[in-house]
Order: sequence, then structure tokens, then C-alpha cells
Amino acid sequence: MDNSKDSSIDHLVSRINDIAVAAGQEILEIYQRDFHVDMKDDNSPVTEADIAANDIIVASLRTITPDIPILSEEGANIPWDERKQWQTFWLVDPLDGTKEFIKRNGEFTVNIALVHNQQPILGVVYAPVLDKLYYTTSEGAFLLHDGNTTQLSALPIPDNGTVKVVGSRSHASPEMALYLTRYKDTDIIPVGSSLKFCLIAEGSAHCYPRLGPTCWWDTGAGHAVACAAGANVVQLDGSPLLYNHQESVLNPFFVVAKA
Repeated sequence: MDNSKDSSIDHLVSRINDIAVAAGQEILEIYQRDFHVDMKDDNSPVTEADIAANDIIVASLRTITPDIPILSEEGANIPWDERKQWQTFWLVDPLDGTKEFIKRNGEFTVNIALVHNQQPILGVVYAPVLDKLYYTTSEGAFLLHDGNTTQLSALPIPDNGTVKVVGSRSHASPEMALYLTRYKDTDIIPVGSSLKFCLIAEGSAHCYPRLGPTCWWDTGAGHAVACAAGANVVQLDGSPLLYNHQESVLNPFFVVAKA
């Protein structure tokens, strides 16, 4: 991206941050009372919080960037013939970690990413219960928490010592156990949603192998944050994780770590 494009993206960041926080506050209001849970056709749960947050985000994005299409988990039925024409689009998961939301453990996020040429170039991840806002600019990745802004920097996997590995709280797998045998000593940090990417970005963990199913909206925003903090997000063969390059919205297995 050229400097003028970077500048125009940075101009959007504060507005996207505001949108994510507004959606998160709506989620919190529902989180603090009784709510109804439905099941989608794929047997995954959806709540009124997912829908309410999606409505806020989509309406806001259409207002500030009417010419940029939106792919959201709650509005993903867009024909491939239409979607494959997109060079730039918004990628949204209005409530990532619905299972964590239902469990009321606080480990869920609002994810908004801007994808250009199959790569996320802007990412915002907001954790409403934690009141942590992770976001990217052309200067790097940042965390806003308790009124303080901190620039984030990923840590490389240590040659010696314990490797801190972040994993899914809801999707443990035998493949993960096998993958971890490459390290002499590991400390597993279980956490839900796209917070896994954010732990890598802030240097709280060294490696996030995802050896289970995810969709683009699960990863786009966290992908941007991790990369802006100096990490890589790659498939198991080392090639980059791509978006909107195929009809299926499913990701291959991937690993997040600093080289």
C-alpha cells in the first residue's frame, strides 16, 4: 500500500474503533440479562447479541464507506460470482466467541477488518468485558485499556526455555497435541475468540497454532493486529493466509508466531 492509502486507512481507524466499541456496549447490555440462544443451520449458536451488534456495525460501515462491500458472519450468503469481484471489503464478526458469551466467561470480541488484495490491512478487536481495544494503524498495533494506549510487539519463539502456546478454550484437538511435540517445554494458555491473536501481538504468548476449523471473519481482524505487531500468520506450508480467494470461507490450518 502506498503512503496515501496508509493515510486514508489511518483516517478510518478512530471511526472503526468507535463502531466496535458501540457494538460491544450493546453486547454487554444483553450479556447482563437473560437472552435467547438459537441454533444456525451449521449447528453453531447465535444470540440476539450477535444480531444487534451486526446491525450496528453494518449500518455504521455503510454510512462511512458506502462503496465498500461487507462480508459478515451474520450476512455471509453473498454469491461467489459477486464476491469474487471484490478487491477491497469489510470483514466482520460482530460477536466472535458466541460460546464464550453464552458461558459468560468474558472471552468474546467484536472483530472488524478491512481486507485489500486478499490480505487484512486494518484490524480492530474489542473485548467488551475486558474493555480492551486492539487496533492497527500504519505505525503498528496498539492496545487501548484503562485510558492508556500501548504499542504492541510480538515476541519470537525462544530457542530455549518454555514456549507459551495459546489455544482455543472451546476447540482442543489431537492435532494440537501432536503439533506441540516439536517443543521441549510448553505452557498452554487457553483463551476464547480472536483474543488468541491479541495475546501473540502483545507478547503474552509466543505461538498460536490453529489446527481446527475457522472462517475468515474469525481471523481477519486478529490477523491484522498480530501482523502489525510483528508476527506472521501463515498456513502450515509457510504460505500466507488469504481471504476471498475462493468460494469457501473456511480457513486452512495456520500458525501465528514471530519468525
